[in-house]
Amino acid sequence: MKMTIKKAIISILLLCLAFITVAKATNVSHDGRAFTIDGQRRILISGSIHYPRSTAEMWPDLIRKSKEGGLNVIETYVFWNAHEPIRGQYDFSGNLDLVRFIKDIKKEGLYALLRIGPYVCAEWNYGGFPVWLHNIPNIEFRTMNKPYLDEMKRFTTLIVDMMKKEKLFASQGGPIISAQIENEYGNIMGQYGEAGKEYVNWCAQLASSYQIGVPWIMCQQSDAPQPMINTCNGYYCDKFTPNNKNSPKAWTENWTGWYKNWGGQDPHRTAEDVAYAVAKFYQSGGTLQNYYMYHGGTNFGRSAGGPYITTSYDYDAPLDEYGNLNQPKWGHLNQLHRILLASETALTYGNQTTTDFGNMVTGTSYEHMQHSVCFLGNGNESSDATVNFRNKTYTVPAWSVTILRNCSTEIYNTAKVNTQTTVMIKKEEPQELKWQWRNEPPQKKFKVATLTVSELLDQKVVTNDTSDYLWYFTSVNLNNKSDPLWGKDDVSIRVNTSSHLIHVFVNGLHVGAQFTENGHYKFQHESKIKLRPGKNEISLLSGTVGLPNYGAFFDNVKVGILGPVVLAANDTTGKEQIVDISKNQWTYKVGLQGQLDKLFSLPEAIKPWLLFGLPRDKPMVWYKTWFKTPSGTDPVVVDLKGLGKGEAWVNGNSLGRYWSSYISGKDGCSAPCDYRGPYKPNKCLINCGNPTQRWYHVPRSFLNGQGLNSLVLFEDKGGNPNGVRIGTVKPEKICANTYENHKLDLICNVGQVISEIKFASFGQPNGSCGSFQHGSCSSPQALSAINKLCTGKQECSFQVSEEVLGATGCGKDKHNRLALEAICK
Repeated sequence: MKMTIKKAIISILLLCLAFITVAKATNVSHDGRAFTIDGQRRILISGSIHYPRSTAEMWPDLIRKSKEGGLNVIETYVFWNAHEPIRGQYDFSGNLDLVRFIKDIKKEGLYALLRIGPYVCAEWNYGGFPVWLHNIPNIEFRTMNKPYLDEMKRFTTLIVDMMKKEKLFASQGGPIISAQIENEYGNIMGQYGEAGKEYVNWCAQLASSYQIGVPWIMCQQSDAPQPMINTCNGYYCDKFTPNNKNSPKAWTENWTGWYKNWGGQDPHRTAEDVAYAVAKFYQSGGTLQNYYMYHGGTNFGRSAGGPYITTSYDYDAPLDEYGNLNQPKWGHLNQLHRILLASETALTYGNQTTTDFGNMVTGTSYEHMQHSVCFLGNGNESSDATVNFRNKTYTVPAWSVTILRNCSTEIYNTAKVNTQTTVMIKKEEPQELKWQWRNEPPQKKFKVATLTVSELLDQKVVTNDTSDYLWYFTSVNLNNKSDPLWGKDDVSIRVNTSSHLIHVFVNGLHVGAQFTENGHYKFQHESKIKLRPGKNEISLLSGTVGLPNYGAFFDNVKVGILGPVVLAANDTTGKEQIVDISKNQWTYKVGLQGQLDKLFSLPEAIKPWLLFGLPRDKPMVWYKTWFKTPSGTDPVVVDLKGLGKGEAWVNGNSLGRYWSSYISGKDGCSAPCDYRGPYKPNKCLINCGNPTQRWYHVPRSFLNGQGLNSLVLFEDKGGNPNGVRIGTVKPEKICANTYENHKLDLICNVGQVISEIKFASFGQPNGSCGSFQHGSCSSPQALSAINKLCTGKQECSFQVSEEVLGATGCGKDKHNRLALEAICK
């Protein structure tokens, strides 16, 4: 009897636990209006944060700042080549701990959008595909090819099962409310013919078979089969229409800026234009929008693709590369998010009515019972619009959207920025760096060669993408005077290559090098050489700066020294004699000897370094120094000014590739930038005529507390390490140019306070941040009022009004503004 009661109690407890588990599950679905969560239509505002482009220690802060910025969803790709660098060998540790990242999202109470792909593009090396995939016999990517389909299914299943095991799908009580299969395939599908269409259907069937209990999406796939939801990517998606009436209007990539190439300037997209695009999207019936990127981060190691994508992936995102608020973009969008979320019921359930006022001006209302919100959109690039809407007159600036609370009171305009602008500086630490050095061996003095064949091979076939570098070794024998090159003083070696760089050594001497520009692959390098009687050793070092990540058949682009490789000299008659050595026996060795010896991480005593005779402007050199961890919590950077090209490590952690000697073009920058009109990557450029990237992020988790840290550089091109400095990133000053009757929030970084209000004018001020001036009228009390409110505080908030800042005397027909500049210390 006792056992029966005990069993009954256990059964009741198990039922209770089961009930609790089910109760925690979230029902995610959709209709033609919106995604629904537990039966309620929702406004979803998402931001991309790629977990490998930051560190696990940074994730909680990035996610928290995203939530504070008004997001309710975090999106990420899944990076196949990072997780499976060798087939069957997986890495989900450190900043690749996908489960931890998703759980961190859940801890903040946010949803997650998981874009499995497994092709990602993302300016990521090889589009996220592992290179070993290319080396599987008879494989063809992204089409109806069994070897590829088997591998794609295997990895996708691995990720789905991992999420299921950890109960991370919303249907299990987790944060993941949607997942993506494939990525932007519709852009290139036509080049795969009928097999491409079959492939899309296969992807949809595969996704559906997992039964994860949340909707699947396909971005940029206008023919996405049901039940896949097709979505839009681009700078503007207000005119996008889903391919099914039961699919909500979703925007998976709103590009907040653009990526940066070596040799390029910094792309900048204004806060006004991003806000305009977002407001237009929700005005036109959109309900899910994702910023690409919300935090771009850093391409650590060799993860940057392209080719020629920089190590910084800042993307001009609302959170900058280091995790700081990128103001005013973060704040201006945050204000918009709050308004959209507060209008959720009207936007998702309200009746939509649109009025066309002509000249690209429209009014749209959403009304549901007591809930209403209205938008006035002006798509004209140059003309402001005066609109009579519901018996009231509104002025809508060009290329902007005004939002009306209760369809009556203006509460936001995308062209009116009422948040602070933060001017960041990189401050050098007062540390003297003492350098040690070692040469990289130029010859084939390696323990083991990779292979020897009588042909020139595709570099990625040999390296499997384990290194940017591949050595090609051969020899040429001059045995008698009948050889066409015997005794010639004008011998040239000509190397036709599809590399990004090449170094040429003959008999141990460095005789030439070449680095291509703008990511072009194919070029011919020529160097004058001297050959001696007997055996001559020829060593060619091929290098890449990222593999292609986009386009039809990008996986088949060959890289490396593909030939022909010839030796040439003129005979006694002046006729050129050519000896083709392309079919010689070539020996291959992957990587640098210093990498194989782990010079970037081993203790100094194991591999001695030279203390004197520091070489400058010499290629193929390793440098090493030590530095103290900067105090405080500000992000740490290393200034690699004066160096050429290579890779940098701190305490054995790769900061990524550097190319400090690559100067951006002098032309094309525009200041000030006009936000009006469609954005494109060559609009509003900055940083003309300077190194494309000079500063490199050193996450604090890479550092040894307050102790010493090693910095190791491999210099490929030649440079001077004496210009290298350690620094921190922090606000120098904050500015605002805020309209009357808006709240202004001022904030410095943690550990800083507002030390001085350098300028304040409330009335009709002129100028811009750093050059503000008093206008024709202003309040004499504004400066003292703000000093009392803000000086000595890390942050302060106040209403920009005459009640707080004093009367301006400007007249009722004037719209007062506050211009302010403050110092953070």
